[in-house]
Amino acid sequence: MNHPTSIAELTEIDKRHWVHPVVALNQHEQRGATIWESAEGIHLTDIHGHRVQDAFSGLWCVNVGYGQASVVAAAQEQMQKLPYATGYFHFASAPAIRLAGRLVSHAPAGLTRVLFGQGGSDAVDTAVRAVRYYFNATGRPTKKHFIGLERGYHGSSAVGSGLTALPLFHRFFDVPGPQQHHIPSPYPYRHVDGPDEAAVLASTVRALQTKVAELGADNVAAFICEPIQGSGGVIIPPKGFLAAMRKTCDALGILLIVDEVITGFGRTGPMFACAAEDVTPDVLTLAKGLTAGYAPMSATLISEKLYRGIADGGSDGTPFGHGQTYAGHPVSAAVANAVLDLYTDGGLLANGERVGRYFEARLKELEALDCVGEVRVRGMLGAVELVVDKASKAKPDPALRMGQRVLEHAMQNGLMFRAFGDDVLGFAPSLNYTEADVDVLIDKLRASLRHVFS
Repeated sequence: MNHPTSIAELTEIDKRHWVHPVVALNQHEQRGATIWESAEGIHLTDIHGHRVQDAFSGLWCVNVGYGQASVVAAAQEQMQKLPYATGYFHFASAPAIRLAGRLVSHAPAGLTRVLFGQGGSDAVDTAVRAVRYYFNATGRPTKKHFIGLERGYHGSSAVGSGLTALPLFHRFFDVPGPQQHHIPSPYPYRHVDGPDEAAVLASTVRALQTKVAELGADNVAAFICEPIQGSGGVIIPPKGFLAAMRKTCDALGILLIVDEVITGFGRTGPMFACAAEDVTPDVLTLAKGLTAGYAPMSATLISEKLYRGIADGGSDGTPFGHGQTYAGHPVSAAVANAVLDLYTDGGLLANGERVGRYFEARLKELEALDCVGEVRVRGMLGAVELVVDKASKAKPDPALRMGQRVLEHAMQNGLMFRAFGDDVLGFAPSLNYTEADVDVLIDKLRASLRHVFS
């Protein structure tokens, strides 16, 4: 069989056959793909030889950087030894068993059980299925409704896309469903009660209480949120947000699901963002940094209380009817274990915390620019919100695509990040960045902002 090798052949095949996520498909047929050829450290090189600094860790996921030899070796060794093993029917593999134990040891206290999957959307679906099963099995079958936040992102699956609250993921997909609801985002910069963070937090608590009262507490299963709203524009809620949501959920008799698919594994400083407020959710969803993008994998952690209710629901010998072919895949688990080693023994978590403080300070400098309304940053996760008037916070005309133009100029100049649709620029540098790497990022970003807004 002849394999296409030329750039022209690859480009044409891509245009004709690959339906890409989150692009205007007709436009892609004209534009074609940027085809990556190789990666090393914090840099990507495309098929034309153009090298860029990756300031977004792939898709918020390559937390350890590219080309980590220990991770590659772990994958190769496991692939040679045991390339596949199912987790169905009492079967297991040593890497997945070890990983389950390690995740519980690092997770907030009280999360004791792990359900593996393939990615973040999958983890959210698993969370919803587990919660539904739990309430049905424990005699509370009316608790079917789930509440999320506007601007929240919980994947693009048939279930998760309804909990997501971004219009792009709803249009023509018939979501949200009748059991999926949203309350206003705790977005201090643009909240009606902002920028007073205490008022924003109080408003969010009231909104959840009101929505639960409207639906009836006996009908609500859970509230789901991200510690920081990633794809919604890196919205950082007021301090104490998770603790307040934990307290409110307990008072209302509903569960708390925290989605750390983006914020987990050092992205905001600690291993998990929950640790910053000493909060233990009932369910925690993880992916991305779990394997640092080197292999597909997710994990949904649940409390012992939830597990016991689910397990006892099958006390008559009926199996728990949930799982996927690749859940707990031994190669992915081996990769995850090697990545965890880099976070801990390899010092990447500590490096990310140190460089994260520097990144926060340098990114905040950009607030002095006339085109920047707000910089939001915590650890190695940040955003720059573009405006045309600081006083009114007016955004650029969407037709001008200012954020996308900044990204396009930066890409030409050797820097890649994320341009959200509402002129918010997103950043998620990997934990192996140095202070010098941050300086390059800021210098190139500043140059692109000045070029586009001059």
